Amino acid sequence: MFDSRDAEFIADPYPTFADLRRRGEVHWHDELGLFVAVSHAACSAVLRHRGLGRIWSDVRPVAEFASFNLLHRNSLLENEPPTHTRLRRLVAAAFARGHVERLRPWVGDLAARLVDELVERIADQGSADLLDHVAGPLPVAVIAELLGVPDGDRPLLQPWSNAIVKMYEYGLADDRRRAAEQAAREFVDYLRGLVAVRRREPGRDLLSDLVAVTDSDGARLTEDELVATAVLLLMAGHEATVNVIGNGVLALLRHRDQWQRLVADRGLLASATEELIRFDAPLQLFERTATAEVEIAGQVVRPGEKIAALLGAAARDPAVFADPDTLDVGRSPNPHLGFGAGIHYCLGAPLARIEVEAALGALLDRLPDAEVAAEPRRRPEFVIRGWRELPLARARTR
Repeated sequence: MFDSRDAEFIADPYPTFADLRRRGEVHWHDELGLFVAVSHAACSAVLRHRGLGRIWSDVRPVAEFASFNLLHRNSLLENEPPTHTRLRRLVAAAFARGHVERLRPWVGDLAARLVDELVERIADQGSADLLDHVAGPLPVAVIAELLGVPDGDRPLLQPWSNAIVKMYEYGLADDRRRAAEQAAREFVDYLRGLVAVRRREPGRDLLSDLVAVTDSDGARLTEDELVATAVLLLMAGHEATVNVIGNGVLALLRHRDQWQRLVADRGLLASATEELIRFDAPLQLFERTATAEVEIAGQVVRPGEKIAALLGAAARDPAVFADPDTLDVGRSPNPHLGFGAGIHYCLGAPLARIEVEAALGALLDRLPDAEVAAEPRRRPEFVIRGWRELPLARARTR
């Protein structure tokens, strides 16, 4: 079984996943204290089975993690029906007011400006970090625009998100846990203030619609649920998108033939986006808890026991994907599980696709001769897979 903190495993977990798949679809993991599903079929069953739920347990000691627990106790992602049904209906109703399509041209313009700045920095200094200049700021700016966060406050969001999501890793040090709670507390306080402003002065943003929207029986989102929803949108939207762009661009540049296919044919951008999500999954593990006795691929999971879908393993399953270790920007069909499945399928998936396509398109237009300038530095976490920096340069003529 793998060690989720081992640097060699984190660098390339896919051979280990392949070995586990050959030995069975579900395994017990002592370190994590749960079962792990490694085949596409078993992972899909974990995500869809109604006997498996997201059952939130407060981080302890509870008094020391009040804000972190508040965000998750009231989160769409951490609840099951009927609470999940009500929250998702309300949030989906707000999304349905055209916010994603409204943002499409804005996202394209923003991606172009960010890539222009990257190109200028490369011209001045010889290389520049894709994560600092494009992959990091793009999704934060998009979610901030979606929610209606004032321009001057937007630099606050990314550090808060980065600190909070560290809590999803296993064996986190105490100082990181305290930092996550502090970030959660500051984020909650900030959003309560912004919600109060939107109640007095509604705008054309999603947060205003979340303040106003009601479901069919007139029940409002509570303020805690409003705040938790806004934080979830930022954390899920930012962390997934930044790592799809970072992981994906590196994969393309290491498989130069696929980068050149995109340079020659922008019609492949949509399928390329799906392939990049599949090829090096930004979220490697999604955990669920049995609420009744459940059988997944022959393994019985009893009430209270946990099982995780290893999404990176599912994405390389040869039973579903031909030549799964091959990057193919034209791959179709591509039934990856990167956005989840079942009732927890990602509401923000359409917006994430727009962001990734916009970033890739701008890079292909403005930096078609991109190359990796130096060995990138990887983030040391397993669950959320990505890079700390990815320096790019222009290819030198030979």
